[in-house]
Amino acid sequence: MEELLVQAVSAGAGRRVLDIGCGTGSTTLAVARLLGAQGRCTGIDISAPMITAARARAEREGTPASFIIANAQTHAFEPASFDMIISRFGVMFFDDSVQAFANLRRASEENAELRFIAWRGPSENPFMTTAERAAAPLLPNLPARRPDGPGQFAFADQRRVSRILEESGWAGIDIRPLDVACTLPEKELVRYLTRLGPVGMILHEADERTRTQLIETVRAAFEPYVQGADVRFTAACWMVAARAPSASRGEG
Repeated sequence: MEELLVQAVSAGAGRRVLDIGCGTGSTTLAVARLLGAQGRCTGIDISAPMITAARARAEREGTPASFIIANAQTHAFEPASFDMIISRFGVMFFDDSVQAFANLRRASEENAELRFIAWRGPSENPFMTTAERAAAPLLPNLPARRPDGPGQFAFADQRRVSRILEESGWAGIDIRPLDVACTLPEKELVRYLTRLGPVGMILHEADERTRTQLIETVRAAFEPYVQGADVRFTAACWMVAARAPSASRGEG
């Protein structure tokens, strides 16, 4: 899915790009390589260890990308400093999405483009909820996902996403379903299921016996997705586009 955002940057006029929730910088660096000396790409993430890794990658490969450790919801960006904002699964975790996208709107110049990918609902992404379904009998206190709260599926409702963007000052909103065939190395599966989602959070606090039992149970539940050395599944997402309105057109 990274390549879809890189293609969006390539097709657009953006030369000052901001990558929200950039993690260890894969998409940020890909865009920075595309732009070269003709532009700049900045990644922002709240995780200091991930930004440290991203900066190390940029230095190692000599790619001129920059990174910020901060919450994009509240960070004091220089006004009108970006002409394109992108994100790959990095915008669903804000405490106040309207405040966050309004802040990003202020950081955008007129007619700046917004492109991001977010998950659709859990019913369309059974792979993503396999771990918690398998663990539920062993963990009666497993926290339930809040459909309207921050989290992986916070943007599942297309109408809610549109409303958030409208209320935060974006225009030209376009939300389209995107289904992507994904592959994960089977040897990475246990690492995946022990780090992400509600089960990953519980495992960090569990004793060794419970942890071992949970991992065995949950790993077995993923067997239908395992094909030899690979794990294959479909990611049901939204591709969202919008733009910062032009004051001269009377939009806003």
